[in-house]
Amino acid sequence: MLFLFRLPRMLKLPISSVLRGFFNFTSRRPSHLLYILELGYSVMYNDVDMVWMADPFPYLEGDHDVYFTDDMTGQLYQIVKPLNHFHDLPPPGKKGRTHICSCMIYMRPTDGTKLVMKKWIEELQDQPWSNVKKSNDQPAFNWALNRTAAQVDLYLLPQAAFPTGGLYFKNQTWVQETKGLHVIIHNNYITGFEKKIKCFRDFGLWFVGLCSTGVTTWKDIK
Repeated sequence: MLFLFRLPRMLKLPISSVLRGFFNFTSRRPSHLLYILELGYSVMYNDVDMVWMADPFPYLEGDHDVYFTDDMTGQLYQIVKPLNHFHDLPPPGKKGRTHICSCMIYMRPTDGTKLVMKKWIEELQDQPWSNVKKSNDQPAFNWALNRTAAQVDLYLLPQAAFPTGGLYFKNQTWVQETKGLHVIIHNNYITGFEKKIKCFRDFGLWFVGLCSTGVTTWKDIK
């Protein structure tokens, strides 16, 4: 079962209105996810600025509640984990919370997962948007994980397989060292629709339209 949530383009609007609209849209995410979980389905969620290089499901091993990726690899951090890094929730950063990315999450329909979603909803209600505090839903997701960690079975996915854009597009030495291991690449740390497409094209990761030329899989491109 596939669920798609589409954010319409907000053209010619002040940046504050765009950001508020984006928050209002993304803040509904945990409610939508909880609804699907309550139906008894597992959920694989990811943003549209990601490219799948291989099947991610073999990496969703075990019977954990929530699977996620670490976002502590941007330009400000450049933290590179060893290939055999631990899979527990990482320690919190300077702001007292972790930097888990809310853009790719796999969830099983367990009581633990539902608890995280409910806590995420509560955290968003406690951190509403304002022109002074321009919130987004990712810090709330991290607070929800941090405050339920003792009650939920959490699993950090391998960085080499699920790299954030701050690592993949900024550290080509690491990309070569981990060649063949990348599964889902996230084009974050870049703002703007056209800029994201250009980045994908520059790194040979833009495959839109290739199916019409007979290319149907990643192996066909190699």
